[in-house]
Amino acid sequence: MHADIGIIGGSGFYDFFAGADTVEIDTPFGEPSAPLAIGEVAGRRVAFLPRHGFRHQFPPHRVNYRANLWALRSVGVRQVLAPCAVGGLRPELAPGTFVVPDQVVDRTWGRAHTVWDAVGPVVHVSFADPYCPRGRTALLAAGEPVVDRGTLVVINGPRFSSRAESRWHAAAGWSVVGMTGMPEASVARELAMCFSTVCMVTDADAGVEGPGVSHAEVMQVFAGNIERLKAMLVRVIAALPEPEPDETATCSCRRALDGQRLPFELP
Repeated sequence: MHADIGIIGGSGFYDFFAGADTVEIDTPFGEPSAPLAIGEVAGRRVAFLPRHGFRHQFPPHRVNYRANLWALRSVGVRQVLAPCAVGGLRPELAPGTFVVPDQVVDRTWGRAHTVWDAVGPVVHVSFADPYCPRGRTALLAAGEPVVDRGTLVVINGPRFSSRAESRWHAAAGWSVVGMTGMPEASVARELAMCFSTVCMVTDADAGVEGPGVSHAEVMQVFAGNIERLKAMLVRVIAALPEPEPDETATCSCRRALDGQRLPFELP
């Protein structure tokens, strides 16, 4: 069963289309968060995977990011769209705002951060520009009001930030804060996959004046905007470039492993 575009659903985003076929994938890193649902959207073959599982049973620090990305690549996916819920670090980023970041800061720890941890040839990938330029272009052109550019800082969770932490993040010039953007983005780059995200602001983080964020608030705002997000993703899927073979792919994301000797083969 084949797909060329992958959607990773975040908090409150557990399904994408009806009538999909499901496929279970074994990976060297264990089981992904759920079986892949594969179907057709806007004339394209799409694989959907809920990041936290269908019952939201995996907290952000326990998501098997490596297995999720490996499973998607195994069915042919090379372009990944990975929306996520975030807190806003600037007053103008009100709940319901969509942000398409161009940078990320990783403050997570204790997670499995690389697929290239085997003893053997050492693999290094460039991560200066963490998001796919083609994916970002499609997201920005999808007809939904979005904030172009910004930095997503990823914390470990599952707790939310203290006010001091939140003010520190804002003072550093970062835009939004989430719990799942890393190592998801860097693992995708290690697998020579295109990866981009749209961040849905669900709350004003603790450093912005007001009460601290609650889980109920996050889920309520996400539920109120999920249909907007799904409609946007359908338009993005239709606008993405046609798939290219690995050998001749021209996007820089797909060329991340060029010239390197790998300790094992990719699917």
